[in-house]
Amino acid sequence: MHEKHPGRTLREHMDQGVVAAPGAFNALVAMAVRDAGFTAAYVSGGATSVAAGVPDIGLLTLDHFSRVVREVVMGSGLPVIADADTGFGEEEMTRRTVIEYHRAGAAGLHLEDQVFPKRCGHLDGKALISVEQAASKIAWAAKASADCSGGEFIICARTDAKGVEGFDAAVTRANAYVEAGATMIFPEGLATADEFGRFAQAMEPLKDRRPYLLANMTEFGKTEMIPLARFGELGYDIVIYPVSTLRAAMGAMVGMLAELRETGTLEGRLGAMQTREELYKMVGYTPGTAWEFPA
Repeated sequence: MHEKHPGRTLREHMDQGVVAAPGAFNALVAMAVRDAGFTAAYVSGGATSVAAGVPDIGLLTLDHFSRVVREVVMGSGLPVIADADTGFGEEEMTRRTVIEYHRAGAAGLHLEDQVFPKRCGHLDGKALISVEQAASKIAWAAKASADCSGGEFIICARTDAKGVEGFDAAVTRANAYVEAGATMIFPEGLATADEFGRFAQAMEPLKDRRPYLLANMTEFGKTEMIPLARFGELGYDIVIYPVSTLRAAMGAMVGMLAELRETGTLEGRLGAMQTREELYKMVGYTPGTAWEFPA
């Protein structure tokens, strides 16, 4: 029986209302996202990078990212949007990236228009490739999606132009990327709800329908804290929370380690820990019973 492509599943969720996609940087976090009742998950390049002990500047390989994508897909069972940075190279590597992410089970990916080495989208000092080169990479990605999935795999174009060339340039680039074949647009670095709303309105006239719109609700960045429902009102279809799970986990972990170093015991922290039973339930394991790898 032919299974529905996760890209189709994610489209169906977005057609019903705005979707929240928390970041997952390994399979266990993906299971927690699933168990919390979310209908999509996200693989962040930033979280994937720092979890491997390197900054988010494009140092990790396509194989590393594909492995994490596969783990998150298997752990969550959800449609997963995955960060592909700048496509791990030029057009030929962009095509390979789409196919590898599709084989890993992702619903789609996003490609950005920064030069390599890239920077986090909420840092200053970014630089962009030409709109023509970025559009060419999107066109190659769209063709790869058509070839490997009949177009079901979502190609999302991220533009960092707002912080480099200004708001109008971001709109112009987004128009070009949709014309090149992107089915979703990710405007990075917008600061206010008003900016998100104006950007969404500027996307309305494109082609037969506006592209799906992705918003990044990251903490400690340039974007004010905007609730999910408000993003939906502004015209956004999916909101990613890319590094939230890692920040929460690392905040708790650093505090725990400091307490252990200072006191020599974690007895006072037990109430904040996941119990052995809760962990086993999350991974579907009953001691003494054979555990079957998911089909």
